[in-house]
Amino acid sequence: LFTYFSVYLSLCLYPYLQAELGLNEHHQNEVINYMRFARFKRGLCLKTVDSCFQDLKDSRLVEETFTVDEVIDMLDGLQTVVHSEVESELINTTYTNVLLLRQLFSQAEKWYLKLQTDVSELENRELLEQVAEFEKSEFTSSNKKPSADLIKPKLAPLNEGGSELLNKTVAFLQEENEKLKIRLKTIETQATAALDEKSKLEKSLKDLQMIQGDQNTNTNQDITELENKVAALKSQFEKTLNDSTANQKFLEENLVTTKHDLLKVQNQLSTAEKELEKKFQQTAAYRNMKEILTKKNEQIKDLRKKLSK
Repeated sequence: LFTYFSVYLSLCLYPYLQAELGLNEHHQNEVINYMRFARFKRGLCLKTVDSCFQDLKDSRLVEETFTVDEVIDMLDGLQTVVHSEVESELINTTYTNVLLLRQLFSQAEKWYLKLQTDVSELENRELLEQVAEFEKSEFTSSNKKPSADLIKPKLAPLNEGGSELLNKTVAFLQEENEKLKIRLKTIETQATAALDEKSKLEKSLKDLQMIQGDQNTNTNQDITELENKVAALKSQFEKTLNDSTANQKFLEENLVTTKHDLLKVQNQLSTAEKELEKKFQQTAAYRNMKEILTKKNEQIKDLRKKLSK
């Protein structure tokens, strides 16, 4: 039962249509690893029970004849020892299964999943026989060694809740990526235009230097003007980038402020509706209507009493 419970727990949690147990290859290896652990614990328990009987044979069965009372005393003592050993092993098995569930649920909670188990399936004889056949074929037909993937088992649950959350996250990241691509493309366009303008200015500067080589003063002035233009373009470009960033920040802050204002207005509307309803209940018309309804109810009660009589 210790082994079968663990196997059926996995069957309830991961219903994939592969292999003998309805699990994928990774999860079936996890089941085999746990069954190997369960077989080891079961072997230790059986050895303990066998040792109880052997101790009785070695310590008490030293005479050829025994009275009925002596036999009953020996059996009672053996029953007490075996009962204690089996109870201890069953308790340890329960705690071990709880730790196994804790591992699965802890990993599932990281994906915001809520796993469910069907305890009634643990007593399904057909499925129990299927697990027994699986254990027989897995451990008796060949001596398989534990896979390297079983050293550090990790749960990777997939269900509708986790997939939906993952898809939403991916969609959000893709949307943000598209926005960043658009911004990057805009900046690249502006940078390319600035570089083109700079190249044109440099070309114009070279042409002027070739034509007016003997006019050093004028040439220096032209160079200064061109450098100033380049510096102005660079400054304008940096200012455009800063303005874009500041504008985006302002829009985000404005959006947050608008949301707060909307919540505040909704709260005020709710308060106003409550006050209006309270004032309406305090009006003379409301009280008169309430008195009329009360009188009508009393008249109806009287008429019902008369009809009953």
